[in-house]
Amino acid sequence: MDILTAADLTSGYGREIISMNLNTSFERGSMTSIIGPNGCGKSTLLKTLARILPELSGQILLDSKNLNQYTSKEIAQKLAILSQTPENSIDLSVFDLVSFGRHPYQKGWKSITVEDQKYIQWALEMTGLTELARESVAILSGGQRQRVWIAMALVQDTEILLLDEPTTYLDPAHQLEILNVLKMINQEQKKTIIMTIHDINLASRFSDQVIAMREGQIFKKGTPVEVITEETLRQVFSIDAEIVCHGKTKRPLVLSYEMADKENAYECEG
Repeated sequence: MDILTAADLTSGYGREIISMNLNTSFERGSMTSIIGPNGCGKSTLLKTLARILPELSGQILLDSKNLNQYTSKEIAQKLAILSQTPENSIDLSVFDLVSFGRHPYQKGWKSITVEDQKYIQWALEMTGLTELARESVAILSGGQRQRVWIAMALVQDTEILLLDEPTTYLDPAHQLEILNVLKMINQEQKKTIIMTIHDINLASRFSDQVIAMREGQIFKKGTPVEVITEETLRQVFSIDAEIVCHGKTKRPLVLSYEMADKENAYECEG
C-alpha cells in the first residue's frame, strides 16, 4: 500500500519550474533512492514532498489525504526531512540539538519528558554520538555534524524519513554505518525512507526501489536491477559503465565508468 503519492506534480522555486507533471508513489515501509545528475530535480522533489516548497500544480497525497489538509504539526509527526546543507555553526550541545526533534510532540514550553529522553538516547546510540552528547555541535567535524542532523531526524519518530544526501561529508566506513542504521530502522520499525544519493552502488545495495531522474523528469523507476543498467546510466549520467552482479548482494555493482561518446551523451541542463 502506498503511503506517499505525487500526482501530476509540478514544482520549483517561485516562477522557475524544475519538475513538471511528475507521477510517482512510495510504498509503505519501503526504502527508495533517487539518483540523477546535479540540478535535475532530486532535491526539489524531496522538498516538495515535505511541503518545504509548495507544489505549483498537481497534488501530494499522504495516506490518501492531500498534504495541504494536514496542519504543520501533523506533518511533523508523520514526516521528517534532513536537508542537504543544514546549518553547521549552531552553538548548541549535541543533546540539545537532537532534542529539537521532539518538538512536534511537546505542548507549549514543557520540558523534555521521560519518553523524549528515551528517544533522544536511542537516536544518539544509533548514530554513534552518545559520547559526544554534551559537546558543542560547532566544534564537531563535518561527518560528526551530519550524524547529529540524522539523529535529530530519527528522534522525530515519524512514519516517513526524507533524507537529502545523508552520506555527505562521511568517509566510506561512516557512510555504511549510517546506511546500515537507516536500513535497520526501515526493516525493524517499518519506516518509509526516501533519500537522494550520488553513490549509485550504495543506492543499489540499500534500496528496494530506485528512481532515476534527469532534466526534472523521472527517467526510470523500479528495483535496482531494473534501473541500474548500462543504458539508464548512459542516458541519465552520460557515462559508459561496466556493471556486474555483486556476488553477495546479487545487486548491480558499477565497477568502472568512462564518459560516454560525446555524440550521444546526455547533458543535464536543469
